[in-house]
Amino acid sequence: MSALALGFTQRLIVIGAVVAVLAVSFVSSLSVYLRQQHDIAETKHEIAMSQDAVSDLQDRIARWQDPAYVEAQARDRLGWVMPGEIGYRVVDGQGNVIGGVVSAINPKDDAATRVWYEALWGSLQAADRPEPIPAETASPSGPTTVGPDSTEPPR
Repeated sequence: MSALALGFTQRLIVIGAVVAVLAVSFVSSLSVYLRQQHDIAETKHEIAMSQDAVSDLQDRIARWQDPAYVEAQARDRLGWVMPGEIGYRVVDGQGNVIGGVVSAINPKDDAATRVWYEALWGSLQAADRPEPIPAETASPSGPTTVGPDSTEPPR
C-alpha cells in the first residue's frame, strides 16, 4: 500500500470519527430540545386552562354583584321569600320535602284576602273532588269507630 492511500484512509477514519461524535452530540441536544418544546407546550396548555378557570370565577363574582341574582339564589338555596309573600313547601306522606324549592304565594291569592263568594265557590269545587284514601292507610275490614257507641275497646 502506498503512503498516499494510507493517509487518505486515516483521514477518512478521523473524519468519520469526528462526524460520529458530532452526530451523537447533535442527537442528545436534539432530544433535550424536543423535550423542552413538549414542556413548553404543556405549560402553555396549563396556563390557558388556568386563565379559563380565572375567567369563570370572575364571571361568578360579577353575577354575585347583581341583586336579582342574589335574590334568586336566596330563594332557591335558602328558601327565603320576599316580605308580603307566603312561602310553602310541598311534602309527601312521610313529611319529606318534594322538590326542595320553596314557592311563594302572592298575598292577593291568599284565602284570607279572598272575597267571601270566592271562598264559597272554592270550597264547593273542592267538595266535588275529594282526595282518594291511599290503599295502605285504609283497613281491609272497613272503617272502625272507637267511642261510646262502638263495641271495640279503645286502644
